[in-house]
This record gives sequence, structure tokens and C-alpha cells, in this order.
Amino acid sequence: MDDSKVVGGKVKKPGKRGRKPAKIDLKAKLERSRQSARECRARKKLRYQYLEELVSSRERAICALREELEMYKQWCMAMDQGKIPSEIKALLTGEEQSKSQQNSSRHTKAGKTETNNSCEYNGRIYI
Repeated sequence: MDDSKVVGGKVKKPGKRGRKPAKIDLKAKLERSRQSARECRARKKLRYQYLEELVSSRERAICALREELEMYKQWCMAMDQGKIPSEIKALLTGEEQSKSQQNSSRHTKAGKTETNNSCEYNGRIYI
């Protein structure tokens, strides 16, 4: 038995449906594949560079925070021994000067003074 069909005057043989692949030049296909691989490797390289920079910056931040923590530990140990570190004295005297300037301006504006028991270091406020 012949499974071929006659459609519109043409004989069709059974088989795969859809579009038949065009005959592509093998050299062009290989070149496109190579170019795609080059682009993939370049993207991968950029991605790894970005991640390495990100890790490096995070490691620097961690080191800075560890140094700051160690400094605070040393300050606490000194205060436990009854000594006030010179850095804290400088902060307190600088704060007292700024408070006195702020209080004098507040005193002239509001007629009263306010006290603040917080301490500021590197933009951070500690109570």
C-alpha cells in the first residue's frame, strides 16, 4: 500500500511535519558557534571580575569593622580599669564645646537649655 496523498495536484509523502531545515553552510554554522562561545567566555570573565571586586570590597569593609571593634574593646578595657582613653576625652570635650555653642543658641532662642547624654563618633551616636 502506498501512503502518499494527493493534495493540490502534488503528491506528498508521509513523514515529518513542519518546516524542513534549510541547507546551512557548515563553515558558517561552525563560525557562529565559535563566536557564540567567545561571547559566552567574555561574559563569564566579566561576571567573575565583578564578583571578585565585590568580594574584595566586602573584605575591606569587614577589616575596617574589625579594627573599629578592637578599638572599642580596648576603650572598654581601659574604662574598666578606671582610665579614660584620650580619644574619648577629645570626643567629650569636642562635644561639650559644640553643646555649649548649641545651648547658647538655644538659650537665646527658647530661653532654656537642654542636655544630651549621647556621644557621637564617626557619625554614629552612642548613649
